[in-house]
Amino acid sequence: MNLEKILAISGKPGLYVLKVQTRTGFVAESLTDGKKITVNLKSNVSLLSEISIYTYEGEKPLTEVMQRIAVKEDKGQAISHKEDNAKLSAYFKEILPEYDEERVYPSDIKKVLNWYNTLQAKGLVTDLAPAPAETTEETPVVEEKPKKAPAAKKEKAKKEE
Repeated sequence: MNLEKILAISGKPGLYVLKVQTRTGFVAESLTDGKKITVNLKSNVSLLSEISIYTYEGEKPLTEVMQRIAVKEDKGQAISHKEDNAKLSAYFKEILPEYDEERVYPSDIKKVLNWYNTLQAKGLVTDLAPAPAETTEETPVVEEKPKKAPAAKKEKAKKEE
């Protein structure tokens, strides 16, 4: 599993996995307790794969930040999101030295670390997201099926003889 189907729903604690899309919204399953909830289209929902962290050079995808945490922690638990802000900022500076300290708030760091620890506890850290190069390689694998028109022309030619 990668971050493509992992959701953060505004007003709801924890992370959710997108299960089924319905015409009025979708069904999501909580990663913490496994309960399924229905979410309407008016809810503020964020896909983790679409979230980025501000840096001085631009933005870094959350997937890349979580991979850096996984490498630093050897795919183990990160520090608790309940640590004091100075300790969290110092930890995040080790992970992403170029993060924009004026635009990334301590609450953002707490969310990222909480999300990482939730995903790690569920065993989803090892399969976070494929590297961009891998997705480009997978795209050409889809081959077009040969069209049936040439075969039909051959059959017509045989019938005419």
